[in-house]
Amino acid sequence: MIGRHRITFLALPMVVACLVATVQADVKLASVFGDSMVLQRELKVPVWGTAEPGEQVAVTFGDQTRNTEAGKNGRWQVKLDALKANASGQTLIVKGNNTVALKDVLVGEVWICSGQSNMEWRVSNSLNPQEEIEAANHPLIRLFDVPGHTTSPVAKDTCPGSWKVCEPKSVGGFSAVGYFFGRRLQKELNVPIGLVGSNWGGTRIEPWTSPAGFRSVPELKKIADSVDAYTETTKVGGGSPSAIYNAMIHPLAPFAMRGAIWYQGESNGGEGESYFHKTQALVNGWRKLFNPDLAFYWVQLADFQKPNDDPAGGNGWAKLREAQRKALNIKHTGMAVIIDIGQANDIHPRNKQDVGARLAHWALHQTYDKENIVPSGPLFKGFKVDGQGIRLSFKHVGSGLMIGKKEGLAPTKQDKEAKLARFAIAGADKKWHWAEAVIDGDDVIVISGKVPNPVAVRYAYSMNPAGANLYNKEGIPASPFRTDDW
Repeated sequence: MIGRHRITFLALPMVVACLVATVQADVKLASVFGDSMVLQRELKVPVWGTAEPGEQVAVTFGDQTRNTEAGKNGRWQVKLDALKANASGQTLIVKGNNTVALKDVLVGEVWICSGQSNMEWRVSNSLNPQEEIEAANHPLIRLFDVPGHTTSPVAKDTCPGSWKVCEPKSVGGFSAVGYFFGRRLQKELNVPIGLVGSNWGGTRIEPWTSPAGFRSVPELKKIADSVDAYTETTKVGGGSPSAIYNAMIHPLAPFAMRGAIWYQGESNGGEGESYFHKTQALVNGWRKLFNPDLAFYWVQLADFQKPNDDPAGGNGWAKLREAQRKALNIKHTGMAVIIDIGQANDIHPRNKQDVGARLAHWALHQTYDKENIVPSGPLFKGFKVDGQGIRLSFKHVGSGLMIGKKEGLAPTKQDKEAKLARFAIAGADKKWHWAEAVIDGDDVIVISGKVPNPVAVRYAYSMNPAGANLYNKEGIPASPFRTDDW
């Protein structure tokens, strides 16, 4: 009996070793792949995962089959040729020593939705939540959310998450801005939409930025050097540069995506020019990771806190909004202006419907070439002194400028009884005064009897520019701006 038990115990490690070898031999797909997913159309589509080193792997989707061999580290990858949009579910088959079959895979447009709490904010907490959730039967929209808040000092290859068909039981916990953005795209494009959510409330922009992104901007060399010094034992947290990127963005790569929407900045709210540099780094890094032509659209921060009656403004988030506007010089980017739909007493305004729609305006116009859609409200273009006033010109005037009034979810209305507000003017003495402003064709003329020789104008340049009312006739507000750099 003793001898027989001893033989059994001796055999156990061999059995365990065989079981481990079998598990290691299983071909696996990266964690971002799953049933009911959406693959990006019209771009080469990487498909990757792990297997036993040297294992032969075949990937079949539609009429394409691609073969490869797992490398010494067990990783493998193939690229499918560009796919056409397809709303009929297909099966993605991966064969190695075993077979993996992903069902109900669609082909359409894929976007990542990221940022801090206002992007993380759920549909269930937006305006009219019950109505929105009950109406969310959109089988051609698919949702992938990276759960939890995790960090890492080094880039990870995997993260949790699974794809879900957009329906009332799945949409409530998803990003409201992401959902309303995707809903508009699906309606306009009539193709499947995949939305990948990766968010963390209260976070700064630095933890979301890749090391390569920091290295691409000379002004951020100090941060780049600190990140490059990370090792697997470096202690990082939610505020550490690149730490969230390593755990919650890098594992998604190189998943084929068309673009990104970004709602963040409150936690960097005291910054100005430095946030412009960090936005460059974020965009550069993600484009290197996912797609060199990745569209990138962000949300300019909403009006918040008590209005400031000082015509000079410049308080709170004014300089950060200016940095966000300046970042529009980055190719294929856009900015949703929402200074008319915030809440003075709540950093999380509930109207996410208009936020998603305004982001979608940019994508539809600039990414999908729908020229009939005006992407933005008026954006400051230039100015010149005109007698005792200053004449301002704008991009994206659409069908014309107007004085607007926005209430709740209702479309913006023209307010013919009101006057333009929140314009300030200054002379060479740099003293600011509230000014009269009038619409003149596609321009605005700003003037004040207190400033006979004006040199600069500011508009809505404060934390809460309550009353700012310059819109285009498409109902989208003008972005805050200043003509000076004082």
